[in-house]
Amino acid sequence: MSWVEIVSAVLGLSCVFLAGRGSKYNFWVGYVYNIFLFMLFWSSHLYSAMLIQPVAFGINLYGHWRWTHPREDERNSAGDLRIGKMALWQWVNAFTVVVLCGALWAKALIWLPQRWPDIFAPDPSPWLDSYVLMATLTAQFLSARKYWECWIVWLIVNCANIALYISSGLYIMPIVSLLYLGNGIWSLVSWKRKFNRDE
Repeated sequence: MSWVEIVSAVLGLSCVFLAGRGSKYNFWVGYVYNIFLFMLFWSSHLYSAMLIQPVAFGINLYGHWRWTHPREDERNSAGDLRIGKMALWQWVNAFTVVVLCGALWAKALIWLPQRWPDIFAPDPSPWLDSYVLMATLTAQFLSARKYWECWIVWLIVNCANIALYISSGLYIMPIVSLLYLGNGIWSLVSWKRKFNRDE
């Protein structure tokens, strides 16, 4: 257990707590959280989880803009970005992208340590690591768009992360993911109520 893992846990819990309550300040915490996770996952050889952080940083920037600059037709009664709902075709597209990109990246995770063993240690769970990466990117993008279904994807991601972190020898992050899971259930119900109210 390292101080980086401890700080990452505190930042992560703060970020999802704020996001679940619809606070735009979750993005400011998220920026720092991305930096600490990058360091944590590099030291744990979880390269997918590490490489997701610069991408997640970009998605955070996009989400921060979307949440604070909604178009007139996207505003709720309080003037904030209204919570949205995904169409069936969006679910199909998201699932297809996760399956295809997850398989390609898993192959890359297996190949990289073989090609450059001095740089990349073998990933302890390349397939799980890869699919968690793709599902996390999907959940973050849906969060940035403020679709209430993002919490369904986050629940799947958190369950997978618990298994991934345990297999990688991390101690605090599985507990953090369990807390994320509880927050995700609460946020799913809360956002759905707000969606129904604003519809």
